[in-house]
Amino acid sequence: MEKNTFQERLDKVVLHKFWGYPIFFFILYIIFQATFIIGAYPMQWIENGIDLLSQTIITYMPEGILKDLIIDGIIAGVGGVIVFLPNIAILFMFISILQSTGYIMRAAKLMDKMMHRIGLSGNSFIPLIMGFGCNVPAIMSTKTIEDKHSRIITVLVNPLMSCSARLPVYLLLSAAFFEENAGLVIFGLYMLGILLAILLSYIFRKFVVTDEDTECSYDLPDYCFPSLKSTWKDVWGQVSQYLKKMGGIILIASILIWFLGYFPKNELLEQEYEAKQEQIIQQFDSNIQTTPQFKDDLLAERDSIIQHNKYEYETQLASESYIGRIGKSIEPIMAPLGFNWKMSSALLTGIAGKELIVSTMGVLYAGDDGGNTLIHALAHSHGNGFNPAVALSFLVFVLIYFPCIATISSIKNATEETKWSIFTIVYTSILAWVMSFIIYNIASMFI
Repeated sequence: MEKNTFQERLDKVVLHKFWGYPIFFFILYIIFQATFIIGAYPMQWIENGIDLLSQTIITYMPEGILKDLIIDGIIAGVGGVIVFLPNIAILFMFISILQSTGYIMRAAKLMDKMMHRIGLSGNSFIPLIMGFGCNVPAIMSTKTIEDKHSRIITVLVNPLMSCSARLPVYLLLSAAFFEENAGLVIFGLYMLGILLAILLSYIFRKFVVTDEDTECSYDLPDYCFPSLKSTWKDVWGQVSQYLKKMGGIILIASILIWFLGYFPKNELLEQEYEAKQEQIIQQFDSNIQTTPQFKDDLLAERDSIIQHNKYEYETQLASESYIGRIGKSIEPIMAPLGFNWKMSSALLTGIAGKELIVSTMGVLYAGDDGGNTLIHALAHSHGNGFNPAVALSFLVFVLIYFPCIATISSIKNATEETKWSIFTIVYTSILAWVMSFIIYNIASMFI
């Protein structure tokens, strides 16, 4: 009897018509803050390990195309994504704990009235929360929603829930440009996705999918302590899937992106680069012989100029590569958002899977400013096109734009109509451009 009394008292708090909502959003805020703060330590360890591996290969492996592929393709591409594995694990751990304690069903009941006000079934809440993990199973789970129209709307707005594939992009740019407020930025992105889903659900119910839905009832489970075994099983299941992606699609895509960025070779430009490097070395050698007392300063200056010359050469090569040409072809469309051809290329590859955005950036920005990590390269490289305003615009675009191919396929399967897949592609792409344009221009005035 005491147990039931305690449960009832706790339910009066977490299901309170006023206090229940701030408690729910506060829990989400704590989760995203912890995901970044706690995950920062193992992320740094993995970064150090990847850097050590790169330096070892640079030191002992002979120069050639294979070395370039391993360092600038495989390690930069796969390594750029795998560093965020601890953050992914921590996020799924918290989600698993919320499910096993019985809180998720209470959050669903809490949000039931709000769901009806915006045109959704109360049963839509669970698929939307599942979208924080992956949009594909979340969309497939909507088949349990009996009301057809609520099911379609839930499917249409589910891609706005920030799946775990987007998290590496959020973590990367937040750490590079908003380190002190990274957790708040990430929380803001998740909240923006939720707010957009709410707004669009209301609009879709009014103008796209019109009908009334039915009320829902909830059988609330008893509160219980999370099982360490079941939590570990849930987390390991998600982590193993993530690792399979590393060795599968992300590895293959990183190699392909490197190939597109490495070819075609420009022999004339290469000859000019080598001649210029030799000229710099000879000039400084002559200066050192003339003024040996300034040898250390001259050597430091020489190395800096050589590194800058190499960066300019590699940038020009990349811009003339196959992926550079593809990126430049859409750059005029993306330029009002602050995006250059490298960012545009990364967004294109993200259509296959949002993790590939980080892989692509890892390949295209590899070695910028001599940075040891992609975070350092983006934050400190001059002329790479990124700044805080652009970073915010890019993050918002990644949140909203074109769902991955697997999600588009699941939309077709869940709705049994191709038109909803096409509609989702169109509306998310347009909305992403408009929102990023607004964010970029506002942020440019204040940041």
